[in-house]
Amino acid sequence: MADNIKQKTMTNLIWRFGERCGAQIVQFIVSIVLARILAPEAYGTIALVMVFAQILQVFVDSGLGNALIQKKGADDLDFSSVFIFNIIWCLILYLIIFLTAPLIASFYSDEGLVSIIRVLCLTVVISGLKNVQQAYVSRTLQFKKFFFATIGGTIASAIVGIIMALMGLGVWALVAQKLVNLSVDTIVLWFTVKWRPKLIFSFQRLKGLISYGWKLFASAMLDTIYTNLRQLIIGKMYTEADLAFYNQGKQFPNLIVANINTSIDSVLLPVLSLEQDDTKRVKEMTRRSIKISTYIMAPLMMGLAFTATSVVNLVLTDKWLLCVPYLKIFCITFMFYPIHTANLNAIKAMGRSDLFLKLEIAKKIVGMILLFCTMWFGVLAMAYSLLVNSLVSQIINSYPNKKLLNYGYIEQLKDILPSITLAVFMGGVISIFNCIDCSDIIMLLLQVTVGSVIYIVGSIIFKMDSFNYLLEIVRNLIKR
Repeated sequence: MADNIKQKTMTNLIWRFGERCGAQIVQFIVSIVLARILAPEAYGTIALVMVFAQILQVFVDSGLGNALIQKKGADDLDFSSVFIFNIIWCLILYLIIFLTAPLIASFYSDEGLVSIIRVLCLTVVISGLKNVQQAYVSRTLQFKKFFFATIGGTIASAIVGIIMALMGLGVWALVAQKLVNLSVDTIVLWFTVKWRPKLIFSFQRLKGLISYGWKLFASAMLDTIYTNLRQLIIGKMYTEADLAFYNQGKQFPNLIVANINTSIDSVLLPVLSLEQDDTKRVKEMTRRSIKISTYIMAPLMMGLAFTATSVVNLVLTDKWLLCVPYLKIFCITFMFYPIHTANLNAIKAMGRSDLFLKLEIAKKIVGMILLFCTMWFGVLAMAYSLLVNSLVSQIINSYPNKKLLNYGYIEQLKDILPSITLAVFMGGVISIFNCIDCSDIIMLLLQVTVGSVIYIVGSIIFKMDSFNYLLEIVRNLIKR
């Protein structure tokens, strides 16, 4: 049974990772092209509107997607009840945002935001059609379906976005890109997934799912509002260009995080849920997840942080160099995400959504205090407050698992410390190359080559467990 779960986990993780890599590579190329065509202000405008779209997205899920994944024996009645509820709920949400768009635009003294908000927030209706299909794929571990849906949406939106940008349509190129991406993704998923909603509904079943899901919804809402509050404050107190540099600094490390952390996150919850009655197995899988994902994430984040100036100058041109300090801060912040992801998924899989909500409240209280103390001192100070809060959140997220799994923060820190230490050492060595007078592309080639050699050789010398584990997986894949 354990071997079967391990095989399913790795197979689905590979498909999910392949999907994220394929999508992010295309998006990365497109983002470079669009960043060279469009002004930073266009990105600042879309960032403001995306705040409201992301908040609405939390309402779309309402925690019910995770509830369907976690529930034992979820059947067609459960899935159909959630589907019908979602459609009605999404239409209500869109009507609210449609009517309040003028108020939002007035708050930011920009009437042009009205039409952008009304068009972009159509994503909430499309997501209502996709949400339950997505939960079904995750629950049944059919992540291969996501691959084709995501790649199709990404390529189609890339073509539309670039064409519209070249036509001089500015921010509307970014709006269309997001709408087309989600629309094609949803259509492909409906064609490839066999499950279809039935005209059956049970309020009792829905109520049972809501009793678990509402806590996750409240947690997600807190996290989304808190995360986007910085953008709202930057957009109001500072300039759209400041917001654009802040978001662009987050984009580069986020591309890597989306590939690795999101892949692990989406596969880990359904797999852990299958093992929720075996505490020892849940601990073992949580520990492995933290160690492997940190081993992969740490060198990528440190490498990007120490080569930030060359990367931005080469890829985005010097007009985006003001985003470099933010990029470095986000690299350090995202490097520790595996601890957050694995701990929270273990708590959700064990059915403790009540603990999940309490953790979110505690983290957000700390985060809000830090935010309100730093917002008066500039955007960079606000970014540093996010880094501090991320470090505090590690301790908070890991606290319940000391009791639930006998796997506390100190033990987790010991597990990730070798990877982080080696990654920081690697970053320090490659930073020496910044003193050499050569082109950015030659500089990056040297740093990537030397950094990779240092990390791999260091892994072999210090006999790092995660390196040997990944090496064994690669060998097994080659044998197949």
